[in-house]
Amino acid sequence: MKIPATLRLQTRSSLPQVLKTSVAAIASWLLAAVLLGQPLPIFAAIAALLVVQPSLTQSLARGIERSIGVILGVLLAETIGYFFGSASWIVLSVIVISLLLAWLLRLGPASANQIPISAMLVLVVGSQTPAYAFDRILETILGAAVALAVNILIVPPVTVAPAHAAVARLLRESAASLDLLATTLRTPQDAASLTALMTQVRTLPGLRDVATAAVASGSDSLTMNPRKGRNRQVLERDTELLRRLSVLVNRIVGMARALHDRYDDDLHVEPTVADIARELTRAAHDLRLLGHGGEGTDDASVQQIVEPPALTAPLSIARPHPRHWVLIGSLVEDMRRVREEIVGAIDG
Repeated sequence: MKIPATLRLQTRSSLPQVLKTSVAAIASWLLAAVLLGQPLPIFAAIAALLVVQPSLTQSLARGIERSIGVILGVLLAETIGYFFGSASWIVLSVIVISLLLAWLLRLGPASANQIPISAMLVLVVGSQTPAYAFDRILETILGAAVALAVNILIVPPVTVAPAHAAVARLLRESAASLDLLATTLRTPQDAASLTALMTQVRTLPGLRDVATAAVASGSDSLTMNPRKGRNRQVLERDTELLRRLSVLVNRIVGMARALHDRYDDDLHVEPTVADIARELTRAAHDLRLLGHGGEGTDDASVQQIVEPPALTAPLSIARPHPRHWVLIGSLVEDMRRVREEIVGAIDG
């Protein structure tokens, strides 16, 4: 049977993640059976299945959320059941009360859903099974603890490499956009070329968002991770580089937009425009040089750069034609901030 595409993920969990989840569920079941004397400890296994997450911090958060939800749900059901019993209308009322309680406490989705589920089960099943409520709390905490332990002991994931690759790609595309801006200023352009320039630079904010998410995921994967070691240094450097690139992306997009909107055929004859183009080429060179400063880069073009920084010459401003002074002023100010970010990083 073919599964519809809408029900399938573009990326699937790694095989180690599947194996860890399986180990956690089996281990929690066996431990609950031995320690708690439960013949069918399904709640321990369910907790383990839900708590094993791609990172240790996510697992810890999910375990805490689920435990809080179970405890609140059990306490709510025990209190209401003691006074009002377990009639159908009581069960339905508890569902609504549980959701309102989660809303008032601003709990996350995991806890918010767990409160009414636990309350329902305690009212319906607990009325026929002695000590059901207490056993449910113990099984849940045990399953969550086992899941966290398994996630720590069995190949805790490190997602620093994808973050490094995402930042490196953003750097490459930013440098390429600076080169394209320089080319646009040096030679006369038609409407199609200006549109192509805007098309390229418009990809930069999306790449920045991807890199930001990847760096956040990498940082999350290193929290409480015994494998962080050298990965922490790589991630810290990429985080700082991403901060600088985020500023550069804004400036590059601003320069491209100004050039697209105010371009005319006489622009390239302005002496200052030629100087700006030269500085943009130097900026692209030194931006790639920043990437060369990080170990482990997979960019062959970056690895070949061994020259010293080129972005060193001050910019002399000649009096522009009245039609061009707004555009040139805008480009000069953006170029100043570009110099500030790149040269400051190199000097640092």
